[in-house]
Amino acid sequence: MKQEIKIVLPAYKIFYSLFFPVVLCLIRGVARADEIGGALDSNMALLSLVFCAETWVMERSGRRWEIFTLYPVKNRTKTVLRRLAVQLCYLCALSYVGYFFYYWQKPAVPLGKTAAGLYGSYIPAITATVIFFGVLSMTLSNLFQNQWAGIGGSFLLWLTLYSTSGDKVLGRFNIFAYAFRELDGPEDFSWLWGKAAGILIAVFLLVWLPHILKKRG
Repeated sequence: MKQEIKIVLPAYKIFYSLFFPVVLCLIRGVARADEIGGALDSNMALLSLVFCAETWVMERSGRRWEIFTLYPVKNRTKTVLRRLAVQLCYLCALSYVGYFFYYWQKPAVPLGKTAAGLYGSYIPAITATVIFFGVLSMTLSNLFQNQWAGIGGSFLLWLTLYSTSGDKVLGRFNIFAYAFRELDGPEDFSWLWGKAAGILIAVFLLVWLPHILKKRG
């Protein structure tokens, strides 16, 4: 596992990923604490799809492709899953900590809500977003054997979902339903449907992974 961590978390990826939420909290203003989750939900999706795109195709750029193709599909699948797990855990931890970066702006906690409650609902929301876009980007990269195809395809879907049309068509089943939720009034948890749908799609893509590696690897 230590070797996998060194491979998927090189210094340059750690640097730009740490830099991302810091810059984001400086340029994305919030007036209320319940706006923080929505701001991070959509933007951490972008970081995730870029960060995880090369999970497996890095073997080609690293000139280790021929060696890895000799391994059984089962072994290749385990390697990809371990690498993906490391990256997703790192991105989730970064997202959990990045939430507090916004408190330098001293956002107000709306009446009837608590800072702990808002953070508690943010955790499952951002976790589902990171997993969905990380797995999607990796899958597309593996399918087309090109990390830019993975990034580009995932970004196009991001643009579609994170739009007024995406919100109107998918509603609570949108992966970004949390970001589009109504902030005024009592807390609405209908966005959990969208997060659950994202997790289910991610699970399906992971189940499909051995087939992709067999055909494309």
